[in-house]
Amino acid sequence: MQAYEDCRQNKRNKATALAFEIDRERNLCRLYDELQEDRYRPGRSICFVITRPKPREVWAAEFRDRIVHHLLYNKVSPRFHAGFIVDSCACIPGRGTLFGAKRLEAKIRSITQNWSRPAHYLKLDLANFFVSIDKHILHDLLARRISEPWWLQLADTILFHDPRGDYRFAGPRKMIDLVPPHKRLTNQPAHLGLPIGNLSSQFFANVYLDTLDKHCKHDLRARHYIRYVDDFVLLHESPQWLNSAHGDIEAWLPTNLGVRLNPKKTILQPISRGVDFAGQVIKPWHRTTRRRTFNEALRRTSEISAEDLFETANSYFGLLRQTTASHLDRVKLANVLRRRGHCISLDLTKTYRRAA
Repeated sequence: MQAYEDCRQNKRNKATALAFEIDRERNLCRLYDELQEDRYRPGRSICFVITRPKPREVWAAEFRDRIVHHLLYNKVSPRFHAGFIVDSCACIPGRGTLFGAKRLEAKIRSITQNWSRPAHYLKLDLANFFVSIDKHILHDLLARRISEPWWLQLADTILFHDPRGDYRFAGPRKMIDLVPPHKRLTNQPAHLGLPIGNLSSQFFANVYLDTLDKHCKHDLRARHYIRYVDDFVLLHESPQWLNSAHGDIEAWLPTNLGVRLNPKKTILQPISRGVDFAGQVIKPWHRTTRRRTFNEALRRTSEISAEDLFETANSYFGLLRQTTASHLDRVKLANVLRRRGHCISLDLTKTYRRAA
């Protein structure tokens, strides 16, 4: 029941959630019996393509399957979270994008002695991460901390389920051509890849990369290190040390996790130029919202329908308020909304619904 409540949070008006809730008790009892009798099998998924910030496949499991994902997550995630390093962000309660940006800013202030000394940063990104995850390696990592046979079997049922065997594509078929072939889950071998979009995939990704975190912290002795999903940053006074760490990580990843770095997204430069991480850019004495995100906010609020403008605009105001230098950005967003007939609060933190 708790898993069901978690699953429908913020999604109660979705068609799949409403269909399940019509006969909630019967559906939950049926799902419970299937789990208890080892008859549970994941159902049909929906695949669709998003185009922003870049084209990629997204897979949505059935509502009843998402309940099972929450069931597993609620049971086993605390023991894994307790073993994660504090500098691992994303899909961990209290460790979202704002936590990651603030944490990195604190590390930068520490290594530069409050911006008074020079230092460098190395930013790395994994190439095609989610479609490159080896399920057999991930199973071994899960088995280390899930000692109960029933829960491990449920984790394997979710992990080794291949949604490509039975799925429905939502939207025009030509949209799939926008996604590069090497980034499509449908083009990977059966033992590789997790579907982007499920809670289980986000959690499994953190378990998978926990070994990378431990390697960087314990083996490389990286004092200043932070990771958000597959983006991670190392700080050091010496660019030569960072170059050496880059070579070590580049050789370690294929051998131990079967993934590789994306050379096009490898950055090594002075911290004073600004560090782009978790949607924010950390610069001397202030943080700003990534320009691509801000420009997208202006574009969407200019073009979106009047019915959806209130919620979208206030979401962007909330996002901009997370940075320490956002006044001018909020002024520009407010001007877009005023031109569309909306009133803005005096402190530029929210807009109001238009009178009917």
